[in-house]
Amino acid sequence: MNLKLNVVPFVSVDNMMKLVLTIGVERFLLELAECIEADFRRWESFDKTPRVASHSREGVIELMPTSDGEVYGFKYVNGHPKNTREGRQTVTAFGVLADVATGYPVLLTEMTILTALRTAATSAVAAKHLAPKGARAMAIIGNGAQAEFQALAFKALLGIDTLRLYDIDRSASAKCVRNLAGLGFSITVCNSIEGAMEGVQIVTTVTADKQNATILTDNMVGSGLHINAVGGDCPGKTELHADILKRSDIFVEYPPQTRIEGEIQQLPPDYPVNELWRVIAGHEPGRTGDRQITLFDSVGFAIEDFSALRYVKRQIEQTGLSDELDLLADPDEPRDLFGMLLRAAATPNAA
Repeated sequence: MNLKLNVVPFVSVDNMMKLVLTIGVERFLLELAECIEADFRRWESFDKTPRVASHSREGVIELMPTSDGEVYGFKYVNGHPKNTREGRQTVTAFGVLADVATGYPVLLTEMTILTALRTAATSAVAAKHLAPKGARAMAIIGNGAQAEFQALAFKALLGIDTLRLYDIDRSASAKCVRNLAGLGFSITVCNSIEGAMEGVQIVTTVTADKQNATILTDNMVGSGLHINAVGGDCPGKTELHADILKRSDIFVEYPPQTRIEGEIQQLPPDYPVNELWRVIAGHEPGRTGDRQITLFDSVGFAIEDFSALRYVKRQIEQTGLSDELDLLADPDEPRDLFGMLLRAAATPNAA
């Protein structure tokens, strides 16, 4: 228990980077994936609601809350594709964990880096249950900020060692090649999406433009493929032709949210989908045949962020990689908040 009731552990970007590098990126992804799987197995114990979103022409700002009855967590996150033209990140985020019994926050942390890690870990968890057994090759369509995290998560959890990359901006692919050099991959930069799809068992689509795009068309998708659709994650933003969806067994995180934001926003509101948590918990099968096309329609859900926050809190308790943030007023007498203010005014150098 933290006896300094006004102090909340704060993980800055600098400390998050130190934490990830101290643990090791692949080990971090593996352990984070274990937390996500554990929380998916107790899915029914969580509060669940579609994220609260404020949409604009430029992008979206969202709050993603959940609670298991003992701990509450939320994430603030934005998505602004135009930001890269101004030298800014498309996605930024921070998150909070709080004690349900008192309402006091127990962790405040950056989540820009952490969201990239949890998104990749969730993708790999889904593929662990849905991708063809023995898959070694993956195409990544869209080689921006998320691409390397996806590659390393799939390597750590599934043993993927062959990557075929495509991006309309070839410099993004070159960046990805540089960053992954020496990390155990055979990498090919391709001149087309069709070229990137050759010989792979998994394809990850992770593009950023806020529009109904057609990154994959039906003729590109052969039998037995697992599609990890990451980029379609808000209303009016998709990556796959609707005909692909109709040929696939579709797996989602939380249907009420995915029907608004995911690839399945293109389909009727009662179109049948499978909930990933039921597969992870052993209630329903995942991949059932060699020719089956599986699609993880990933939009991200608050329980995954809860898992990531829970994991980081445990790690900073072991490593000390956090700062003390004077966040909460803590008067000597809980009912005398104004008196605390007066006493501060009377204290020399209070300002």
